[in-house]
Amino acid sequence: MKPVMAILLMLWATAASANEIYITQIGDSLDLDIVQDGSGNKIGNSTTDAEFEGDTMTFSITQTGDNNIINAIINGDTYTGLWDFTGDGNEVTLNCDSAAASNCQTVTLDVDVVGSTNKFYFDLAGTADASGADISFDVDGDGNIVDLDVDGTNATIDIVLNKNGSNASTTVTDSLMTYTTSTGSGSIVMVDVDGDGSTGHTIDLTSNGGANVFEIQQSGVNDNTISGTFTGDYQDVNISQSD
Repeated sequence: MKPVMAILLMLWATAASANEIYITQIGDSLDLDIVQDGSGNKIGNSTTDAEFEGDTMTFSITQTGDNNIINAIINGDTYTGLWDFTGDGNEVTLNCDSAAASNCQTVTLDVDVVGSTNKFYFDLAGTADASGADISFDVDGDGNIVDLDVDGTNATIDIVLNKNGSNASTTVTDSLMTYTTSTGSGSIVMVDVDGDGSTGHTIDLTSNGGANVFEIQQSGVNDNTISGTFTGDYQDVNISQSD
């Protein structure tokens, strides 16, 4: 109980009037829940991240409102998170131990979104092979971007995208190329899973409508699996797998 109380006290001391939270946390067995309600919520920003370091972390976020921003860095062997967003214009950047060789070994992350024009940029494990990742996205709204880069030996990724049908265009750039859905807003999904899969990597992508662009890459030794269910409009799918 003491680690949780210490972090909560720090949050109260550093939360700004504009609903902003900046955290630097060190220590094992963190159990942290953050709840924000209102517009312009921030947890970290481009210059001052929310940083968490320690083994066996449980860190969950609930944000309600528009234009929410999260910039988080997580360093630790085991991380479990449930992130819930309700609102438009959410932008979330998560860097999970991309520079370390031994941390971020096991990640379980569940992201649920209700809203439009959401952007998610997740980099897990960088060039270090994490032992396992179980990541799910359930996104209900228009004009969404999911850019996910995972380096591991066993990754399971499940992405469900609904209601992608507004008329605005959407553009996103990653290390590979720039995509623009010029015929209407939809979902842009880029998933890059790297690392030699000891038991294989699995990606399950479901999309319902919109001017969609999907790019999926996988690499590994054994049993890589991609399952896709695409319903509705302008789909442009690029899939690459290697052993």
